[in-house]
Amino acid sequence: MTDGIKPFSFNTPGSMHLEWGGAKHLGELLSEWFKERNLLIVTDKFLNESGLLEQTKDSLKKHGFTVTVFDDVVADPPEHVLMECVEQGKKSHADIVLGLGGGSSMDIAKLVAVMLTSEQPLPELYGIGKVTGTRTPLVQVPTTAGTGSEVTNITILTTGETTKMGVVSQQLYADHVLLDAELTVGLPALPTAATGIDAMVHAIEAYTSVHLKNPLSDALAKEALRLLSKNLITACQDGQSRSAREAMLLGANLAGQAFSNSPVAAVHALAYPLGGHYHLPHGLTNALMLGPVLRYNMAVAAPLYAELADVVLGYSDEGIEIRSAKFVDFMQKLMNESGAPQRLQDVGVTEDSLPRLAKDAMLQTRLLGNNPVPVTEADALALYRAAF
Repeated sequence: MTDGIKPFSFNTPGSMHLEWGGAKHLGELLSEWFKERNLLIVTDKFLNESGLLEQTKDSLKKHGFTVTVFDDVVADPPEHVLMECVEQGKKSHADIVLGLGGGSSMDIAKLVAVMLTSEQPLPELYGIGKVTGTRTPLVQVPTTAGTGSEVTNITILTTGETTKMGVVSQQLYADHVLLDAELTVGLPALPTAATGIDAMVHAIEAYTSVHLKNPLSDALAKEALRLLSKNLITACQDGQSRSAREAMLLGANLAGQAFSNSPVAAVHALAYPLGGHYHLPHGLTNALMLGPVLRYNMAVAAPLYAELADVVLGYSDEGIEIRSAKFVDFMQKLMNESGAPQRLQDVGVTEDSLPRLAKDAMLQTRLLGNNPVPVTEADALALYRAAF
């Protein structure tokens, strides 16, 4: 008797809707989904002041929503930003939360939706499965194709000068997600590259994660990587391309669903200290560490990399080692062609900081435990040096 499928669970938001220009009639969509009408938009100042949200706000008001906007979200948001948003939501009696923006805005929206109705203090929420009770209804609308935050149950907050902590809980999954790639059209080439590579890292690490990898996450990761790898360069070079923008947004979404159920590993573990110490965008730090980690993991992950090579390069009957090496080379070439910086020294990282970065990376035990190959502090230092 052959072995059956290993037991697994799979979780994702309640529903998703993809529509070019859908944000322009969001009020109509939300009025069908919810009875609540006091809506808090969680976003950043650039998006709010750029005029990008005006048609969305008009649509919401037209359909009877009272709209309050919190636009003080910043990259790598600190705890005080969350608490200020919660306070504004309480003052406006918000009974529905809309995260609209990049990963940081959507991350804040998740916890705001919890804390508007919960008496749990923030320190008690950190960790896995610590949130109790329910939350305020939550909708997510991404404006970048990268983080996948709209479909994950994770929020990362900056807790000190260089430290971050996460909240992981089923309550952080949104009720509804709108994918409107028209909102991503204005994103410049470098952020398009960085966020797109971030999404590809999500797909790759989900596919090679050692603990919770499963048939559904595998299928999503492979389709995500196919969409992202085929469209990244076009999206960077022709930001007006509807087909490329929609493929990138859908790919990032699928990758987000994959890694939410089959968690990321060493690339992210080594990327976080770079963000903490040098305040570099998360997608960019992932891009910088991907090549070295892929080569490091090859000794164990080669069969899986060979399968991914078939996705991005087409099926081949060449051996595992050849296909695996071609996959790593392909990813490196793709990142170089995207225009993203290639070395740590190109973005201001100093060589004397590498030991400190390696030490801090060891704190990411939740992520390192998912890596196909164990990573010691000495290994982390070697990886940073390889990326330098």
